Amino acid sequence: MSILIHGNMSRGRSQKGWAEAFHSFSFGDFLDPARMGFARLRVLNEDRIVPGAGFAPHDHADMDILTLVLAGRIRHEDSLGTVRDLVPGMVQLMRAGSGITHSEVNASDREPAHVVQIWLIPDRAGGPPSYQTLHLPPGDALIAAGDGTAPLHLGSDSRIRLAQPRDGTVSRIVVAPGRAVFVQILDGMARMEGERLVAGDGLQLTSTPPDLHWQSDGRMLIFDMPA
Repeated sequence: MSILIHGNMSRGRSQKGWAEAFHSFSFGDFLDPARMGFARLRVLNEDRIVPGAGFAPHDHADMDILTLVLAGRIRHEDSLGTVRDLVPGMVQLMRAGSGITHSEVNASDREPAHVVQIWLIPDRAGGPPSYQTLHLPPGDALIAAGDGTAPLHLGSDSRIRLAQPRDGTVSRIVVAPGRAVFVQILDGMARMEGERLVAGDGLQLTSTPPDLHWQSDGRMLIFDMPA
């Protein structure tokens, strides 16, 4: 199938005392053999975390992990000695490499946090772990890539672009030969022919889709990866 819509209400959902999470792909207790990832994209989670809670120290290896903060404040600590507070409009990239230990907690004791967590499979296993952060620009921008053309440096031949279309505009997403594209709607509402797309929806693409016609201001992440 050249276009597969991941509806926001069809995502997996997990509820803990301190967090609610929605999973576009299999993760944790949510297992769907048809949703084990797409191209280099393995995890795409939307998490809401209560004040003062979060993910205790745990290990990762051989994965590029990005966290985008939509609301609240997240404190990141890792075995590289990094301690960083992330605020809305910031994104971090932790390349786990041969191994890293980290924690992510809501740094506020009053406000909930809302984040998007992304895992991408690198081209090669191993290598030294690393950490980067970025304040998102006000307009469209390439935020991460594997070829050195973006501020955040991925370990695969992938590109992540932030698009921020305005109400009444049209977005054309091109899928080049040999590539796969995933689009995640962060904010706003658009129509793609007869389909209504809203925040939390995703488009899994192996060919160029119909244009998106925006009916409000919006934001979306566009992942361009080897097929």
